[in-house]
Amino acid sequence: MTNQENSVIVVMVPFPAQGHLNQLLHLSRIILSYGIPVHYVGTSTHNRQAKVRVHGWDPVAVASFHFHDCQVPPFASPPPNPNAAIKFPSHLQPCFDACHHLRKPVTELLRMLSLQAKKVVIIHDSMMGSVVQDVGSIPSTESYAFHTVSAFSLFFYLWESAGKPQVNAEMLGENDVPSLEGCFTEDFLEFIALQHRYLNVTSGSIYNTSEVIEGTYVELLRQHMKEKQHWALGPFNPLKVPEKNSCGSRHYCLEWLDKQGMNSVLYVSFGTTTTMGDEQIQELAIGLRRSNQKFIWVLRDADTGDVFNGEVRRPELPMGYQDSVKDKGLVVRDWAPQLEILAHPAIGGFVSHCGWNSCMESITMGVPIGAWPVHSDQPRNAVLITKLLKLGITIKDWARRDEVVTAAVVEDAVKRLMASEEGDEIRKRAAEVSGAVRQSLAEGEVYRKEWDSFITHIIR
Repeated sequence: MTNQENSVIVVMVPFPAQGHLNQLLHLSRIILSYGIPVHYVGTSTHNRQAKVRVHGWDPVAVASFHFHDCQVPPFASPPPNPNAAIKFPSHLQPCFDACHHLRKPVTELLRMLSLQAKKVVIIHDSMMGSVVQDVGSIPSTESYAFHTVSAFSLFFYLWESAGKPQVNAEMLGENDVPSLEGCFTEDFLEFIALQHRYLNVTSGSIYNTSEVIEGTYVELLRQHMKEKQHWALGPFNPLKVPEKNSCGSRHYCLEWLDKQGMNSVLYVSFGTTTTMGDEQIQELAIGLRRSNQKFIWVLRDADTGDVFNGEVRRPELPMGYQDSVKDKGLVVRDWAPQLEILAHPAIGGFVSHCGWNSCMESITMGVPIGAWPVHSDQPRNAVLITKLLKLGITIKDWARRDEVVTAAVVEDAVKRLMASEEGDEIRKRAAEVSGAVRQSLAEGEVYRKEWDSFITHIIR
């Protein structure tokens, strides 16, 4: 790279889980569109994962990023446990812990880049605070924490940690917000506490949300952390999804969707960190069949720490199931291009774990959600979706998280979402919110103002 007297370089430091890798990759794409060079730093395995799973935009664009593959000592990559009491993906903890070893190569890279540019801006996942803790000792650098969760979830976490102080805003009642019980393992709670210890040195916070969606809670975060600057820069995901990639290829499920009527298909997926037990899979399968609604079901285990190695469990379906639903349903056993699926006009609903990535993609594409939270911030996102935004229905209540959702409950929920007046009303509301988000991207609207503010701030 040539020495640029007035240049700014952005360095991305993502957390090694798909929903986190993906969001920072989307953010990289937007920053690059402003003509600012972007460096994306991670282990070679997770950089490869991020690149392989690019969807919703042309993967060729990824070639414009500078990827830095860092070596870390080998870490265990065990399979997920479908029968664990707490459904948080504890099998990924060795992978998360291995990230501590990124501190040295990341610091070395930042020192080198600081000699080549006027300023180096580090945008790091809030779960990677320890990796960038040396930023203060490197000249011409500043860091920003990126929070991959909703403003709603983050605010309540910080508000509870601060002893629930009085706030000057109308917010959801405390009794409507699910407890964090069962959301995380003790090991991961300790990991969060360690990472958050380093966030006080950041220059500000970035969120993948919009004032249109969560304006009240973005403002509450600003009030709660007055000493920091906050930018709601979402949605990160593209709102216009290309029909084909640069190779002209499409996932086979999109070809199947082309043959279905508008809003006629239910998309069922629980993300990349959920592993269901056999009994729950059987009940879900039977409920989907009995609902008599068309569906695409992505049925796969949670990612392991290294998605390119190791055996993958193939969850069992009832005998003869796929033949019995062949005219109605498609079961996808591999990774699927979710954003492209949600953008397809045939999709009319989404049974989701309510990970924030999935929520934002669903909101922006105008698809209502059947909320089935599993762990982490998902129970609180489910409340945001169903009670505050009114963009979905509850399938699994967090208070009954240890119970199996029966086929009868699944059947009823699917019919409510896909074949009822209630479902039609929610779909209408989802289309309105999606339209408002899209409108916010117009020149002079709130999204543009937030982005102009952020870019002006980092290149000053």
